[in-house]
Amino acid sequence: MKAVSPSHPVAICNGDLLFLDIIAEECPDVDIFGINVYRGPSFTDMFDRVRDEYDKPILLTEFGSDAFNAITLEEAQRDQAKINIANWLEIYENAAGLGKAENSIGGFTFQFSDGWWKYGQTSDLDVHNTNASWENGGYAFDHIPGENNMNEEWFGICAKGPTDAMGFYELFPRAAYYALKEAHQLDPYAAGTTISTIRQHFAGINIGQAYLQARGDRAALLGERSRTIRLSRFTAHLSTFSTGGSLITTPDNPIPGSTSYPRQLGFEDMQSFFVGFEAQPTTNFRANMEFNILGNVAENPIDEIFYENRGRPVTVATGDGDMSIESNRLQVYRASYQWDHKWFRMDGFYRTGRYHWGYEGDFFGLYPEANYGPNIDIYNGIAPFGFEVEGKRELKNFKLAFGPQLWWGANPAFLLKYNRNIGNFDITGIYHEDLDQLGVTESSFAIPQPKTRRVTLHVNREFGKFGVDFGGIWAGQPLQGREFQIYREENEIPVVYVDEIRPEDNWGGKIKLTYTGGRFNWYAQSAIMGLVAQGGADQTLTFTGWRLKDSGSGNQMNFLSGVTYMLGDFQIAPNFLWQRPLEGPIPGTVPPPGRPRNILEDPFVVRSNREQVAGEILFTYDPTPGSWMYDWDSDRTEDAGLAVSLGFVYRHLPTTMDAAIGILPDGRTTFAFPGAPPARDLWEVHARVVSKFGSNYGVIANIYGGEAQANGSDDRVINRYGAEVRMLYRRFIFNSFVRINDWGPYDYHRDYNLTFPLQLMADASMTLGRPDWLPDMPNTRIGLRAKYRELDRFSPRYSPTQIVDGTGQLVPNPDAIGFDNGNEWEIMTYILISIGN
Repeated sequence: MKAVSPSHPVAICNGDLLFLDIIAEECPDVDIFGINVYRGPSFTDMFDRVRDEYDKPILLTEFGSDAFNAITLEEAQRDQAKINIANWLEIYENAAGLGKAENSIGGFTFQFSDGWWKYGQTSDLDVHNTNASWENGGYAFDHIPGENNMNEEWFGICAKGPTDAMGFYELFPRAAYYALKEAHQLDPYAAGTTISTIRQHFAGINIGQAYLQARGDRAALLGERSRTIRLSRFTAHLSTFSTGGSLITTPDNPIPGSTSYPRQLGFEDMQSFFVGFEAQPTTNFRANMEFNILGNVAENPIDEIFYENRGRPVTVATGDGDMSIESNRLQVYRASYQWDHKWFRMDGFYRTGRYHWGYEGDFFGLYPEANYGPNIDIYNGIAPFGFEVEGKRELKNFKLAFGPQLWWGANPAFLLKYNRNIGNFDITGIYHEDLDQLGVTESSFAIPQPKTRRVTLHVNREFGKFGVDFGGIWAGQPLQGREFQIYREENEIPVVYVDEIRPEDNWGGKIKLTYTGGRFNWYAQSAIMGLVAQGGADQTLTFTGWRLKDSGSGNQMNFLSGVTYMLGDFQIAPNFLWQRPLEGPIPGTVPPPGRPRNILEDPFVVRSNREQVAGEILFTYDPTPGSWMYDWDSDRTEDAGLAVSLGFVYRHLPTTMDAAIGILPDGRTTFAFPGAPPARDLWEVHARVVSKFGSNYGVIANIYGGEAQANGSDDRVINRYGAEVRMLYRRFIFNSFVRINDWGPYDYHRDYNLTFPLQLMADASMTLGRPDWLPDMPNTRIGLRAKYRELDRFSPRYSPTQIVDGTGQLVPNPDAIGFDNGNEWEIMTYILISIGN
């Protein structure tokens, strides 16, 4: 830099005085030495050491104090102001010409306003967390040896007020603001300024008076927040539906006694209201509860399963005849609470998402993520339901999760995790105990597993650029002694034997090796899992967004390996998977009493652990790696003018599977399919394109295509293709998709292999506040949505003509020859009024 422009000053920023000797030797041309320093009220020997060892002017690039007392769990305005004033006194005293070190040129108080993002980084952005994340003995007002006392979200000399619809907020000065305002009235370079006048000026700053000035601002802030204590959310979703179609079973008018939906074609309206209440009696406790209140519930939407359909009228037979009743008009939508105690942090949740422990030593995926997007509403699920407790002080190595349904389909359970570092080894142990067997479920996506007990141990060790993870699992002990069938072919004759679960079937192990080299990265991992050593799917990301991952299932051996290589802004990433079950599946063609296994009646099944050899290659172009293409919220954060990912996956599947579980039309009764799709090689291609031009302009497209098989027993392979496109222009939002020969939106469509030749959707809306890239986020807006589907003999509700069945009833005949495809369409108008979170 000096060679290009000798006249421009060059500065560096260093963490305190670390490596000062190396900096002095290697960086003689640096003009200004910037330092981030957090030593409490005094910088101690910092100015003298830099003068003696480096002889460069000092710029304090970060310094200051948080405004929260980790002992009393209260705001600490006075302590913050005292430390900031003491720091600035030393900065002034060491300015040039005043007789001390004479190398101070000023600094930046950290920070002007609180940083609500610091604890969770990408989560809890609307919560002012009180978590203390590191220890510093220089801040004596709340320091206890061995305990964290630095609250990263509380360093502002101004507090933040509530955020408005456009993302703006008002700031409320603390005592430190007023004290520093007075401190900076002094010019250290003015004629007549001496050490004595500086000390006299700072001695005259009245912290008590500054606190009194800030009390008015604090009262105003509390007044702002008090409005959200009573009402944290108000949302009104007012919509209308106009529907039509041809060659379909949906009637023009409702049929008395029919329980099929949609009940009719035509026009209907619906109203759904959400009201939330928040309580925060102290700074370290917060609770929120939201309710859904139904108005009219439409019975004609072509997507017949949705959150509000619980309020449909139900006909009940009574002694005086049939009676129509309505229920569930008021229902708790979601709830949460947080308690930040000196001994623990507790987070409770009911239908509010939470994250997995995969990056915290949960090597076998015992505690999966529970963020389900709109699906948890569509099927009226209650997960996740429970709480987590993270210990502090002497309990800081422990973490507990407990609840009736910690993830969708989970049995009532608790999990206890213990983590600690021993030398260079990071060791984690987890104990999981199911307390009971979950009964009914809402979706085939979340079929409960047999009641189990599990223990895992994980060890991590880094060797420079290499990493080693290995661990063991013991699981399924309550299943010991349960019988199961095994399939063999003897002289080309199928034979089924009966065996039982033994203690050795509870054990499993896994190892993973990584090399992180920047431009070139590599990993390899392998696992051997006993018949009932059931873990969970790997939800962590290794280097990039690969789709071939460890399923975590028991009853398998597997091996995976992949590399990433960077060429400028391009990344090439091939990946490989081999897996095989220890005991293979039982075909649906096996003679009785043999049958395909299913998880309702058997201790294990072959499903995600199906034998396969698979490969994928993933290409990524991402010129802005600071907003990573594969982050969960990349739709929001990706800021590239153009970023693209393109992947291809091929799977060789030489066997069938055991039976999946389906749900009958009543929405609750489960059953096992009679078999599973046959052996078949499958492929798929997927792409994602992001193009942003500022925060209010851009396009995101997700494109896919390939072959796929049903979850149930139907053997038809579908060739499906589609694309989803979202566009944002200022306050206008456009969402759309096209799907060709694909399943419909619900789990039963894939279970029963029900497809539509064509599905189209377009949604245009205008928002009052700041638009959001994530779809269906609460935001006041008005919009119009149109849906269109074509139906053929593989589609539900297709009825080109009718025939008389064995009972004498007229029923649709979807296999009739000579008829065109049917169709159904819907035009929806909506007004969404959203106030609060």
